[in-house]
Amino acid sequence: MSALYLVRHAHADWTPDEGRPLSARGCADAQRVADLLQPFPISAVYSSPFRRALDTVVPLAARLGLPIHEIDDLCERELGTAPTGSFVAAVKATWEDPTLAFPGGESNAAAQRRGVAVIQGLLDRHPGGQIVAGTHGNLLVLILQHFDPSIGFAFWQFLTMPDIYRLQVRDGQATRHRLWQPLE
Repeated sequence: MSALYLVRHAHADWTPDEGRPLSARGCADAQRVADLLQPFPISAVYSSPFRRALDTVVPLAARLGLPIHEIDDLCERELGTAPTGSFVAAVKATWEDPTLAFPGGESNAAAQRRGVAVIQGLLDRHPGGQIVAGTHGNLLVLILQHFDPSIGFAFWQFLTMPDIYRLQVRDGQATRHRLWQPLE
Protein backbone atom coordinates (compact mmCIF):
# COMPACT_ATOMS: atom_id res chain seq x y z
CA MET A 1 0.00 0.00 0.00
CA SER A 2 1.27 3.45 -0.91
CA ALA A 3 0.75 6.55 1.19
CA LEU A 4 0.56 9.99 -0.33
CA TYR A 5 0.59 13.09 1.86
CA LEU A 6 -1.21 15.90 0.04
CA VAL A 7 -0.10 19.19 1.57
CA ARG A 8 -1.99 22.37 0.86
CA HIS A 9 0.31 25.35 1.10
CA ALA A 10 0.48 27.47 4.23
CA HIS A 11 -0.86 31.03 4.43
CA ALA A 12 0.53 33.63 2.06
CA ASP A 13 -0.69 37.21 1.85
CA TRP A 14 -2.65 37.44 -1.40
CA THR A 15 -1.18 39.20 -4.40
CA PRO A 16 -1.91 38.49 -8.06
CA ASP A 17 1.65 37.15 -8.40
CA GLU A 18 1.88 33.35 -8.08
CA GLY A 19 5.40 33.84 -6.69
CA ARG A 20 4.09 35.23 -3.41
CA PRO A 21 5.94 34.03 -0.30
CA LEU A 22 4.48 32.64 2.88
CA SER A 23 3.38 35.09 5.55
CA ALA A 24 4.98 34.98 9.01
CA ARG A 25 2.12 32.70 10.12
CA GLY A 26 2.65 30.55 7.03
CA CYS A 27 6.36 30.16 7.80
CA ALA A 28 5.56 29.03 11.35
CA ASP A 29 2.97 26.59 10.02
CA ALA A 30 5.48 25.18 7.50
CA GLN A 31 7.63 24.22 10.50
CA ARG A 32 4.57 22.53 12.06
CA VAL A 33 4.01 20.63 8.79
CA ALA A 34 7.59 19.36 9.07
CA ASP A 35 7.06 18.43 12.74
CA LEU A 36 3.96 16.44 11.83
CA LEU A 37 5.34 14.60 8.80
CA GLN A 38 8.96 14.03 9.85
CA PRO A 39 8.22 10.81 11.79
CA PHE A 40 6.79 9.11 8.69
CA PRO A 41 9.16 7.12 6.42
CA ILE A 42 8.83 9.58 3.53
CA SER A 43 11.06 8.76 0.59
CA ALA A 44 10.30 11.63 -1.80
CA VAL A 45 8.98 15.19 -1.77
CA TYR A 46 7.25 16.78 -4.76
CA SER A 47 5.73 20.22 -5.10
CA SER A 48 3.98 22.71 -7.28
CA PRO A 49 6.52 25.24 -8.54
CA PHE A 50 4.55 28.11 -6.96
CA ARG A 51 6.61 29.60 -4.13
CA ARG A 52 3.97 29.24 -1.40
CA ALA A 53 3.67 25.49 -2.05
CA LEU A 54 7.45 25.02 -2.24
CA ASP A 55 8.08 27.05 0.91
CA THR A 56 5.55 24.92 2.80
CA VAL A 57 7.49 21.69 2.18
CA VAL A 58 11.04 23.11 2.34
CA PRO A 59 11.43 22.60 6.12
CA LEU A 60 10.31 18.96 5.85
CA ALA A 61 12.58 18.22 2.89
CA ALA A 62 15.52 19.84 4.70
CA ARG A 63 14.96 17.76 7.84
CA LEU A 64 14.68 14.57 5.81
CA GLY A 65 17.65 15.44 3.60
CA LEU A 66 15.52 15.03 0.48
CA PRO A 67 15.39 17.19 -2.64
CA ILE A 68 12.11 18.75 -3.70
CA HIS A 69 11.04 17.73 -7.18
CA GLU A 70 8.93 20.44 -8.82
CA ILE A 71 6.03 19.32 -10.98
CA ASP A 72 4.25 22.00 -12.97
CA ASP A 73 1.00 20.03 -12.99
CA LEU A 74 0.73 20.27 -9.18
CA CYS A 75 0.04 24.01 -9.59
CA GLU A 76 -3.34 25.47 -8.74
CA ARG A 77 -6.27 25.37 -11.10
CA GLU A 78 -6.33 28.70 -12.96
CA LEU A 79 -9.74 30.22 -12.30
CA GLY A 80 -9.53 32.77 -15.13
CA THR A 81 -11.63 35.90 -15.38
CA ALA A 82 -14.95 35.25 -13.70
CA PRO A 83 -17.89 37.52 -14.52
CA THR A 84 -18.64 38.06 -10.83
CA GLY A 85 -16.71 40.07 -8.30
CA SER A 86 -16.83 37.26 -5.73
CA PHE A 87 -14.00 34.75 -5.78
CA VAL A 88 -15.98 32.28 -3.66
CA ALA A 89 -19.03 32.54 -5.94
CA ALA A 90 -16.81 31.91 -8.97
CA VAL A 91 -15.23 28.85 -7.33
CA LYS A 92 -18.68 27.57 -6.34
CA ALA A 93 -19.85 27.89 -9.96
CA THR A 94 -16.95 25.69 -11.11
CA TRP A 95 -17.94 23.03 -8.57
CA GLU A 96 -21.57 23.17 -9.69
CA ASP A 97 -20.50 22.71 -13.33
CA PRO A 98 -17.16 20.83 -13.53
CA THR A 99 -16.86 21.68 -17.24
CA LEU A 100 -17.18 25.44 -16.65
CA ALA A 101 -14.03 27.32 -17.55
CA PHE A 102 -13.99 31.10 -17.26
CA PRO A 103 -12.02 32.98 -19.95
CA GLY A 104 -8.33 32.21 -19.49
CA GLY A 105 -9.16 29.56 -16.90
CA GLU A 106 -9.26 25.81 -16.49
CA SER A 107 -12.34 23.76 -15.68
CA ASN A 108 -12.47 21.54 -12.62
CA ALA A 109 -12.71 18.53 -14.92
CA ALA A 110 -9.50 19.46 -16.75
CA ALA A 111 -7.65 20.31 -13.53
CA GLN A 112 -8.77 17.04 -11.96
CA ARG A 113 -7.49 15.01 -14.91
CA ARG A 114 -4.16 16.83 -14.67
CA GLY A 115 -3.85 16.37 -10.91
CA VAL A 116 -4.90 12.73 -10.87
CA ALA A 117 -2.43 11.95 -13.67
CA VAL A 118 0.36 13.40 -11.54
CA ILE A 119 -0.71 11.45 -8.48
CA GLN A 120 -1.01 8.19 -10.43
CA GLY A 121 2.45 8.79 -11.89
CA LEU A 122 3.91 9.36 -8.42
CA LEU A 123 2.24 6.24 -7.04
CA ASP A 124 3.57 4.23 -10.00
CA ARG A 125 7.06 5.67 -9.46
CA HIS A 126 7.01 4.85 -5.72
CA PRO A 127 5.04 1.60 -5.28
CA GLY A 128 4.53 0.94 -1.59
CA GLY A 129 6.29 4.21 -0.75
CA GLN A 130 5.33 7.23 1.29
CA ILE A 131 5.58 10.49 -0.60
CA VAL A 132 4.64 14.14 -0.14
CA ALA A 133 2.99 16.33 -2.76
CA GLY A 134 2.83 20.06 -2.01
CA THR A 135 -0.06 21.66 -3.85
CA HIS A 136 -3.02 24.04 -3.63
CA GLY A 137 -6.57 23.97 -2.31
CA ASN A 138 -8.68 23.46 -5.42
CA LEU A 139 -6.35 20.88 -6.93
CA LEU A 140 -6.03 18.99 -3.63
CA VAL A 141 -9.82 18.74 -3.30
CA LEU A 142 -10.22 17.72 -6.95
CA ILE A 143 -7.71 14.91 -6.40
CA LEU A 144 -9.56 13.75 -3.29
CA GLN A 145 -12.87 13.94 -5.18
CA HIS A 146 -11.49 11.52 -7.76
CA PHE A 147 -11.32 8.88 -5.00
CA ASP A 148 -14.50 10.03 -3.19
CA PRO A 149 -17.13 11.65 -5.45
CA SER A 150 -19.06 12.98 -2.42
CA ILE A 151 -16.32 15.60 -1.93
CA GLY A 152 -17.14 19.00 -3.38
CA PHE A 153 -17.38 22.72 -2.79
CA ALA A 154 -18.25 22.45 0.93
CA PHE A 155 -15.11 20.35 1.47
CA TRP A 156 -13.05 23.02 -0.32
CA GLN A 157 -14.50 25.68 2.00
CA PHE A 158 -13.49 23.58 5.02
CA LEU A 159 -9.78 23.46 4.07
CA THR A 160 -7.27 25.42 6.05
CA MET A 161 -3.87 26.86 5.11
CA PRO A 162 -1.98 24.61 5.44
CA ASP A 163 -3.84 21.35 5.41
CA ILE A 164 -2.64 17.76 5.10
CA TYR A 165 -4.48 14.67 3.93
CA ARG A 166 -2.95 11.21 3.84
CA LEU A 167 -4.24 9.02 1.05
CA GLN A 168 -3.53 5.33 1.40
CA VAL A 169 -3.97 3.79 -2.01
CA ARG A 170 -4.31 0.14 -2.93
CA ASP A 171 -5.63 -1.21 -6.22
CA GLY A 172 -7.08 2.15 -7.25
CA GLN A 173 -9.01 2.52 -3.99
CA ALA A 174 -8.04 5.12 -1.41
CA THR A 175 -8.75 5.89 2.19
CA ARG A 176 -8.26 9.43 3.38
CA HIS A 177 -7.27 10.76 6.76
CA ARG A 178 -6.81 14.40 7.74
CA LEU A 179 -3.55 14.89 9.63
CA TRP A 180 -3.52 18.66 10.06
CA GLN A 181 -5.12 20.10 13.18
CA PRO A 182 -5.39 23.91 13.13
CA LEU A 183 -4.34 25.69 16.33
CA GLU A 184 -7.26 28.09 16.34
